[in-house]
Amino acid sequence: MLLVVLHGGPGAPGSAVGLAVALAGFGSVLEPWQRRAGSVPLTVDRHVADLAEVLSSPTVIVGWSWGAMLGLSFAVVRPELVRSLVLVGCGTYDEESRQAYGKRMAERLAEDERTELVRISRQLEATADRPTRDRLFAQMGRVAARAQAVELLEPPAAVEADADGYSETWADVLERQRRGVEPAAFAAISCPVLMIHGADDPHPGPATRDVLRHHLPRLEYIEIPRCGHEPWLERHGREPFLAAVRAWLERLDASVGGEPSRV
Repeated sequence: MLLVVLHGGPGAPGSAVGLAVALAGFGSVLEPWQRRAGSVPLTVDRHVADLAEVLSSPTVIVGWSWGAMLGLSFAVVRPELVRSLVLVGCGTYDEESRQAYGKRMAERLAEDERTELVRISRQLEATADRPTRDRLFAQMGRVAARAQAVELLEPPAAVEADADGYSETWADVLERQRRGVEPAAFAAISCPVLMIHGADDPHPGPATRDVLRHHLPRLEYIEIPRCGHEPWLERHGREPFLAAVRAWLERLDASVGGEPSRV
């Protein structure tokens, strides 16, 4: 079985390498890194088209954070290439959820971390130098990763940060939501979809689940206790997460026509 892992960010290639390694025992794993900012504007459609160029047969897409959102967008446009979707720590689809995320992050950050993030944000706004922006964006990501996790077993993966790639892509994500394109488009998705979310992930899993279920009524949801945003790296999240993915893939293999059997 081929599994394709989609990293987070946007603009954080390398952030899901640990996820890809953790899933290696379940089949062949491909971890395509998304296009960086450069010669063409980065949009959701651009990332979808890029992903289609590296896939030639139906696959299980395991998307993390922003990668989960990209997986949903991809399944709308290229359903013939998606056997199943696994959404890990999925990002947000409404302003209320984003505000809840911001509030939870503010509560988790220590005073010195909040001060550091303010400093980094100001420096990002003040420079157009791309290497400097990427370095600052990576620093910001490291601070956020610590606040989003619960008892990490190892440090989060190093990231080939792309600050401009983040800005361009996320602006398009928000514009698609503002225009009502997504999540409404997800009603066209016919493949089975599993959402796995840490109960202590500052991204509000139940709220995002409920938004998605308006358009994906058969969405299955698993919440892992004492688990944050990167379950494969966390003491209490790793084994339940891998067990959930394993069970999902076994059901997929045992199913007729690609739909996991109900157990």
